[in-house]
Amino acid sequence: MNQFGKQFSGLLVRPLRATSNRRFFVAWVGSLVLLLAPSFMDAQEPAILRADAEQLMALANQARAQVGAPPLHWDPALAEAARKHTVRMISEGPIAHIYPGELQLSERAGLAGAHFDLVEENIAIGSSPAQIHDAWMHSQGHRENMLNPQVNRVGIAVISARGVLYATADFSHGVENLTGDQVEAQVASLIAPSGVRILHDHSIARAACSADRGLPPAAQGSAVPSFVMRWQDSDLSHLPKNLADQLSSGHYRQAAIGSCLPEGPGGTFTAYRIAVLLY
Repeated sequence: MNQFGKQFSGLLVRPLRATSNRRFFVAWVGSLVLLLAPSFMDAQEPAILRADAEQLMALANQARAQVGAPPLHWDPALAEAARKHTVRMISEGPIAHIYPGELQLSERAGLAGAHFDLVEENIAIGSSPAQIHDAWMHSQGHRENMLNPQVNRVGIAVISARGVLYATADFSHGVENLTGDQVEAQVASLIAPSGVRILHDHSIARAACSADRGLPPAAQGSAVPSFVMRWQDSDLSHLPKNLADQLSSGHYRQAAIGSCLPEGPGGTFTAYRIAVLLY
């Protein structure tokens, strides 16, 4: 990655955003900055400055409150991903969001155990948490990441090295990590108010979930559903409109619900795939 960034009185900062549709946005601002530092790590890995990280989180939440954005909650998995990247930044010298051989932000966060459908990152070198926060607030890309009302979790790592602070803040919109049974139970709770009875046998719906279209061979000989809905999403707080409209029509008496593995290049973004069969 190139070395374009923005410098605020010796502070170097860069933002990065990634969403579940696999588009990446890097907001590069300012002029060319070359940070002269030896690319080596001390024999012993430096300690995380947790108090400084908590100060950055508190400052971010104060700024979010002023614009009506919900508060950020600490995510240990994001903090671990941020720690590993901060250590790598110190090793490399010039700061960047990705180095040769390093995984993408979404992969780093996912492997650390975070579950999300949107993840963003701010990085910086500065003399204090207050200075880093102020610089992020005065840089459009960093400010948008930090104040994004869609994100609700954060993990921050701050490490002191070479007389300055290296900081990484990973923001995400967290997604609950649900098992297949929990996904089916959640969808059932959304269908129940319609009065449609939920079938206890999930086998045909699960098989239909894994199929691209139509009904699987396992459904042969069984009652044929009048309506089949398949969808994939990270948000299970509501039903798709088409399914909700069908349920409200009064034409159906029973529903079978099945969950299966999500399709597509989702990578480490969390998503759920569901099929609902209406009878």
